[in-house]
Formats: sequence, structure tokens, C-alpha cells
Amino acid sequence: MPRLLQLLWAQLSGPGMVLKAFFPTCCASADSGLLVGRWVPEQSSAVVLAVVHFPFIPVQVKELLAQVQQASQVGVAVLGTWCHRRQEPEESLGHFLEGLGTLFSHEPWLQLCRERGSKSWNCKATRRQGPTPLAPACEDQVMLIFYDQRKVLLSRLHPPAALPERQAGDATASAGGLAAVFDTVARSEVLFQSDRFDEGPVRLTHWQSEGVEASILVELAKRAAGPVCLLLACLLSLVSAASACRVFRPWPLSFIWSKLSTCEQLRHRLDQLTLVVSAHRAEGPAQLMRKANTLVSVLLDMALGLLLLSWLHRKDRFAHLAEALVPVADRVAEELQHLLQWLMGAPAGLKMNRALDQVLGRFFLYHIHLWISYIHLMSPFIEHILWHLGLSACLGLTVALSILSDIISLLTFHIYCFYVYGARLYSLKIHGLSSLWRLFRGKKWNVLRQRVDSCSYDLDQLFIGTLLFTILIFLLPTTALYYLVFTLLRLLVVTVQGLVHLLVDLINSLPLYSLGLRLCRPYRLAAGVKFRVLEHEAGRPLRLLMQINPLPFSHVVRTYRLPSCGCHPKHSWGSLCRKLFFGELIYPWRQRGDKQD
Repeated sequence: MPRLLQLLWAQLSGPGMVLKAFFPTCCASADSGLLVGRWVPEQSSAVVLAVVHFPFIPVQVKELLAQVQQASQVGVAVLGTWCHRRQEPEESLGHFLEGLGTLFSHEPWLQLCRERGSKSWNCKATRRQGPTPLAPACEDQVMLIFYDQRKVLLSRLHPPAALPERQAGDATASAGGLAAVFDTVARSEVLFQSDRFDEGPVRLTHWQSEGVEASILVELAKRAAGPVCLLLACLLSLVSAASACRVFRPWPLSFIWSKLSTCEQLRHRLDQLTLVVSAHRAEGPAQLMRKANTLVSVLLDMALGLLLLSWLHRKDRFAHLAEALVPVADRVAEELQHLLQWLMGAPAGLKMNRALDQVLGRFFLYHIHLWISYIHLMSPFIEHILWHLGLSACLGLTVALSILSDIISLLTFHIYCFYVYGARLYSLKIHGLSSLWRLFRGKKWNVLRQRVDSCSYDLDQLFIGTLLFTILIFLLPTTALYYLVFTLLRLLVVTVQGLVHLLVDLINSLPLYSLGLRLCRPYRLAAGVKFRVLEHEAGRPLRLLMQINPLPFSHVVRTYRLPSCGCHPKHSWGSLCRKLFFGELIYPWRQRGDKQD
């Protein structure tokens, strides 16, 4: 069976003597009439869109097709006749259907017939003119392919670059071979706006012939969306103009705001709301999907923020957090004091430089004392600060998480200072040792050409270099130990903040609307199609059923993922280890000169 399907798709994908007729399943039980659709000569395919029933006037049918062609820019025409013999066969109806070919000239002329009381179908495609003008009429072999018109209309066929690899035994059609079919059905939506309740001169059968799908709530939302979006767009433009004003952005505040995660998230939220309430219509399905994903992401984020705010207001949890914050800060400071006292002795039995060890230990202990005093000075106001900051959760859970990240940075500012002091001192000694090592080898660093050149040194320079190298090499273990301890503490804080930022980026970039479509209506996101054989008998036309292959969840996330803040640095393991070894600072924000690995 897989080999048969592959051969069938090989016939479908290219032009040949076999004519492919795509017939909607909703028309299988329709009354006899005319087949209306589009002929695709490149693929030797006929895409049937609807069936026109008796009685009709040929002039009115032609006028309807001209209106549809003008509105949809699709070459809609009468492709042939459809005969459904529900009752005893009537010879007059058969002769009448055969005579319609003279009124609606089309090459080739399809004749589809479904026998009464059986599942057998007859399909013919006749050409009135043969290869030469004197040749008699000829018939083409027809392959009948059924498709669900509603699913094909609502689905979006993705490009081959976004499709998964073809699985074994699955005849998955590429987007190029069936793009004309999907495009024809999608652009002919104006043909499906009439149903059997309309009092028009022409009666059609299509997927909405029993009643046009509509919703009162959707129509009311469409009516109210215009004024609401216009009002919100004006408010957002005022907020953007106020935030860009130089009066509110002096140099110290602009520098601080650019480093805070909360400001970056608020700026990102402003961009999201501007995109959602924009008065410009989406230019394509991709931009429409991005708007829908952004709207669902913002609504879910704000709902989670309101849930968090309601949880914090219950049982006065703000007071409990404020009461627990000061003891935790004291506990951290006490543990840091014990760690420094351990470093000022003989840590792990290591022999340290006692003078430098005492100087560094007392210097850091003094900073811890200042930090404890600052915390106790702010303790009466912590509850009020937390209460006002908690109100920002109504803007979304991501805003609350960004505030949490900034609070962690503020509470661990003394650890960051220790890390900066240790890193600068360690980096100074590393660069000094590397420069003195080049001096021993008769080299020097050329600043202008940014390279190492040869250089001759006198005896005094070599003697002073030897003394400095000896001093630095013996002081390096003490400095490296302090640097190692505070770097580990700093990395612990950065890891916690990284987890918070990862959660924020996940909420901001996850395409929730696309994932919901993939879960509830998988045919909306099509990765391709597959065919199932319905009938394959000698003397009968081959009948296939076209089914839509949904896009895998991983490709949905990859294709429709939303942009995140992008304000956090992204280092590879090699770059991170290199910076740690040479004592370069690891900032929690992105620097201008940083190269993304």
C-alpha cells in the first residue's frame, strides 16, 4: 500500500495524461447539475468548487461566474456536468446534460455520475478536438480525489522549509504540488456566501449551502473592535510620547531604566499592545497569526497577574513577606560573615598571604556591615513598598516576575559589589602577569596594530619586571581564592535570575493561539496532505480521499514563536569560561559591544 500511494502521488504531482478532478465531499449527495470550478492546466487538475442545480438560465449562470471571477480573481468556469441518479434513470436528463456542453464550452469537459443505490462512480473527460483538427473527440483517464472543502478553505498550507521530514509509508504531498488547490478554494470564498435560503436566480451546493456560518458574538465584537482599538491606540501613543520625552529621561535615570528588567518588560508590553490595537489590517496570514498570538499571550499574562495579585491580598501575605524579608537578609549577611572569617584563616589548609588576606577580609566585612545597616533602615517601609509593587501584577505576570528579578538584584547588590572588586583585582593581576611574561620573551603588545611585536629591553627593565612578576605570582592565589568564592556566589544569583527571565521569555514568546488551533482544529495548520484509496478496481476510475496532515507541535512553536524582550545576554559555554578565567565581568544585561554566540 505505501508503494501504491507513492506511485499515485507521482502521478498527481506533475502534468500527464491522467486528469485529476478534486471533488468536494459536501457535493457527493447533491442533485444533478453543473460542475463549477477552476481548471489548472499546469497540473492537469480540475478543482470543483460547487454544483449548480436545475432549474437555471445559462445567462444567469455566466453572470454569476463573471461576478465571482471579478471579486476573487480566480478563473471560475463551468467544468462539466454532475449526474446523481437517486431515482430511476431518466434518458431525457442524460441527453439534456450531454447537450449542456454546447452552451458552456470547456476543454476538457467533465462528466461525473453517481449510480443509484450503489457506491460506484462514472467519470469521463472528453475533448471535442483531438490532436489535429480532423481527429475525432478523445477521452482522458480521470482520477477522482475527494476533499473536505471547509477544512481546505480554513487551513493554511505551510512552505516546504517548515515541514517535517516525510515518514516511511506516508505519502505526504508537498506544498508546491497542491498550492493551486488550496489557493483556489481560499480565494473563492465569495462563492460560498450564498445558501439555500437566499432567493437568488442560481441555486448552488457547497460546504455552506445548508446555512452560512455566523456568530452574533463575533459580529458584535467586530462592530465594537473599531472604536475600542482607536481609543486604545490614542492612549498608547500618548504613553509612548511621554516615555520618549527627554524631560523624563535625564542621564542617571535613563541609564538605570535601561538596566532594569521591569522597564524592558514594560517597553515590550507597550509594543505588544501597539501591535494588537493597530488600525492597520494584517497584510497576510502570518501577520494575522502574530496578532492573534500576541493578543492571547497578553490576555493570559494579565489573567495570571490578577490571580497572583488576588493571592497576595488574601490573608495579608504582603505583611508576611515583609516580616520574612529582613530575617532572610540578616541570615544571608551572617553566612557571608562566616564565609569571610573562614577565608581570613587557613581555608581548606591553604597557605595564604596573611597581609593581603586580612586587608581583603576586613574590606568585605565593612561592606556587609553597611548593607545590614541599610536593610534595617529600610525595614519600616518594606511592607508599603511591596504593596505598591504588587499592584503592578495587574499589568501581567511577566511584569511581576521582572520586578522580582530587580528585587533580587537589589537585595544581592553587596554580593555583586564583592564580585566586581574580586574580578577587577584578579583581572589586573592576570593582565599584569601576561604583560610581564611577554617581557621575559622579548615581546610587547603593539597597541596601534593590535598584535605582539618583538622588543629589546635593557637590564633595569628586566630586573624590575622580574620583581613585579614575583610579587604578582605570590599574591595571585589569595586573590584568585576570593575571586573564585564571590564568582560562585554571583553565578548562583545569576542562575536564579536566569530562571526568572526564562519564564518571562517563555510567556512572552509562546504562540498560545497557534498551539490552541493545533490542539483543537489541527487542519487549520497544514503541513501537507495524504491520500487514502477509496476504490481501485479495473474499469472504474480511481477514487482517493485527500486528508490534511497537521503541522507538528515543535514546528508550530518554531514557526509562530513571538519575539521576546531580547535584553538579556546569551553566552556560549566557551565564551562564559573564557570570561571567568580572565576575570571579565558577567553583566546581567546586554552590553553594546557584546557579540552574540
